[in-house]
Amino acid sequence: MQVLVIGSGFGGLAAAIRLAARGHDVTILEQRDAPGGRAYVYRQDGFTFDGGPTVITAPWLLADLFELAGETMADHLDLVPLTPFYRIFFDDGDSMDYTGDPEAMEAEIRRLTGGEEDVAGYRQFSRQSARIFAKGFTELADKPFLSVADMLRIAPDLMRLQSFRTVYGFVSRFVRNEKLRQALSFHPLLIGGNPFQTTSVYALIHHLERHWGVWFARGGTAAIVDALVALFQRLGGTIRYNSPVTRIHAGNRRASGVRLADGTDLNSDIVVSNGDVAQTYRTMLPEHVRPTWTDEKLEKLRYSMSLVVIYFGADRQYRGDDAPALAHHNIILGPRYKELLTDVFTKKVLADDFSLYLHMPTLTDPNLAPEGHEAFYVLSPVPHLGGSADWAKAARPYRDRIMQFLEDRYLPGLSRHLVTEHMIDPRHFATTLSSWQGSAFSIEPVLTQSAWFRPHNRAEDIDNLYFVGAGTHPGAGLPGVLTSAKIADDLIAGQSESHED
Repeated sequence: MQVLVIGSGFGGLAAAIRLAARGHDVTILEQRDAPGGRAYVYRQDGFTFDGGPTVITAPWLLADLFELAGETMADHLDLVPLTPFYRIFFDDGDSMDYTGDPEAMEAEIRRLTGGEEDVAGYRQFSRQSARIFAKGFTELADKPFLSVADMLRIAPDLMRLQSFRTVYGFVSRFVRNEKLRQALSFHPLLIGGNPFQTTSVYALIHHLERHWGVWFARGGTAAIVDALVALFQRLGGTIRYNSPVTRIHAGNRRASGVRLADGTDLNSDIVVSNGDVAQTYRTMLPEHVRPTWTDEKLEKLRYSMSLVVIYFGADRQYRGDDAPALAHHNIILGPRYKELLTDVFTKKVLADDFSLYLHMPTLTDPNLAPEGHEAFYVLSPVPHLGGSADWAKAARPYRDRIMQFLEDRYLPGLSRHLVTEHMIDPRHFATTLSSWQGSAFSIEPVLTQSAWFRPHNRAEDIDNLYFVGAGTHPGAGLPGVLTSAKIADDLIAGQSESHED
C-alpha cells in the first residue's frame, strides 16, 4: 500500500519506519526544512541545540524500530545513562538529586526532610507507582481504545489505582514534606500536564524512570532523529521537506491522499497524521466529514500549556566553581508551586515568577559546543495563546527576567559570556509547528481527556486516516508518541489483513 505520513516528529518517524518495515511504500511530508518536529535541531555559531525533547526514557521503544529492520540500535546510536536523572533546586537554595537508585533517593529524602517518615512513604509510593505502571503502561498503553466498551472494561482497574486523584494528591497520600511532594509530582509538566489536575495514572513515570533509567544520546536528540531518518531511508522510505499539507482528501469519508501548499495532489491508500490533532481536523478536513470532532468540540477541549525556550551558549564553562553545581537536567522550582501552575493552566496569565527546566548537555557531551564553551537551553511553562499575554510585547521582558535570574543564581557573569542565543515562545508553536492555540503538548492529559476520551489513533468518521503523536492516545512524551506509532501500525496491519480475508 501507498502511505503518506504528515510530519516527521518522533511519532511520524516511528510510524513510517514500522510501516516501511512491513513493505509499504511510505513517504513522509515535512513542512519544515529538516526533520524532527518538536525535536527540530538548531545549529548556530558552532553550537548544537536540541529544539525539544531531551529526556530520553523507555529506550527499548527506540530499539524496537531498529530490530524491525533486522538491525541493532547500538550500531547507530550511543545512548548513555544519566545520574542523577534531575537535580532539583528549591527557591530557598536547597537542592535534591533525583535518581533511580533507591538507597541514594532515601538518603536524599532523609537529608531533605530530616526524618524517616517520608522515607517510608516514598517506599510505599514507589511500590504503588510500579503497580500503576504494570496496568497503565505495560498492559494498556499500546491498546487503541476505539470503543467506549474498552474504557468501561478498565474502569474498575482505574478506580482501584485511584486514577480519580491528581498526581500531586496521590503523592501527598504518601509523603508530607512539601519539597518532596513537589519533587515527586513535577513529572506531568514534562508531558504538558498540571500535577494538580493530571490523573494519577501518570505517577507511573516514576517507576518507568527508576526501573529503566534516563538516557542521553551522544550528539543530542538530533542524533536520534538523524538515526531514525537514515533507518527509514534504508527501508526504502522517502522524506520530502518544505512540503506542508493543507488538505486531506476525504471524499466519501475515506482518506485517499493530500494536497500540498503548492497545489500538488498526492494519492495514497493510507494517511497518517503526526501533525497536531486539532489543527489536522480543523484545517485539513471540512467539518461535514468529521461529525465526531466538530470545531466546537475541539475548541471545548483543554489544551496543554505552551513554553518559552531560550537556547544559548556561553564562552566559559559552568562546573560549580562559583555557583551551585548543575547537572545535565536541572529543575528549578520557584517560590510558588500550585499558585504558579494555576496561573499557567487555569487563569492563563503570565506570572512575574517562574519555574524552569535548565538543560546543560555539554556536561555529558562537550562536542555540542566549541571547545571550552557551554550549551544550554532554559524552558519556562507559560499559558497557551488562549491567555491574555501579548507576546509581541511580553517576549523580550520575559526573556530578560529569566536570563537575569539565571545570572544571579546559577550562571555568574552570563551576560558577559553569552555568545549565541535563540528564543521561541507560544507564537512559534502556533505558526512554525502548527499547534492549536500554541499548545506545546497538544491536549492536556486530564482523566476526561485520556484513553478513549482522547482523539483516537484511527479516525472515527474517515476510513484510512490515522493519528500518531502527542494529541492522540496514549499522549505526549517520547514513550507516548512512540507507542502511538505502534498502535497505528497494528491497526493498519489489522485493516490490511481483513481486506485480504
